[in-house]
Amino acid sequence: MKRIRVIPVLTVDNEKLVKTIRFKKPNYIGDPINAVKIFNNKEVDEIVLLDITATKEKRSPNFSFIEEICSEAFMPFAYGGGITSIQQIEQLFKLGIEKVVLNSCIEDNFNLITEASNIFGSQSIVISLDFKKNIFGKYQLTKESGSKKIQYSIEDYIKKLELHGAGEIFLNVIDRDGTYQDYDYNLISEVANITTIPVVACGGAHSIESFKNAINSSASAVAAGSLFVYRGRTKGILINYPTQDQLSEEIFNKI
Repeated sequence: MKRIRVIPVLTVDNEKLVKTIRFKKPNYIGDPINAVKIFNNKEVDEIVLLDITATKEKRSPNFSFIEEICSEAFMPFAYGGGITSIQQIEQLFKLGIEKVVLNSCIEDNFNLITEASNIFGSQSIVISLDFKKNIFGKYQLTKESGSKKIQYSIEDYIKKLELHGAGEIFLNVIDRDGTYQDYDYNLISEVANITTIPVVACGGAHSIESFKNAINSSASAVAAGSLFVYRGRTKGILINYPTQDQLSEEIFNKI
């Protein structure tokens, strides 16, 4: 049996837990601390917390809020949003964060990856790649919640991330965020074939079957947002997570 990480992604806006569709229309879900407490009881592998407005509003990470979240989390915790400096990264690790997720700051400062990896270890430095299709139907790398294009080809950018010491790639497809349209398995395979860096698939998961297919498409781990905060077609709010028996039976034993 091969065990892989199945990661809930919590997106917050001004300390409120929200869920977006294609990175827009944030819907209020509730208190993120309550969500973390529930996930504790469900034996979650890891959690990613993303502040989706910090960069846009040019805010630093909300350290007091993050510290409160960390004090309640009994599983590995990754944080992203508003990070621009090694000093911020250091402070986040002191608060109890185990991984940082970097995105918008990297195109103009690849050396931040190198410095952070050298100090804290590459396994703790995650780079979020936000993919969005252009008018020709081709994927483009973006930053700042998809509002700006990254001026590198996908392959060149990923190679630079690898060269500078990135430890993990968080692959997110904006066009599929919150849609339940499934992961883009071809894109997952394409990115995984470019690099030796582990790839975490995110964006569009609709079931446990999605997780298995992503792993079979060369993802090293899987992540989802809507799937873990909604229930059913009416999207009733319910923090949920598969049991370990479900994960073993439907994923780990089949990959």
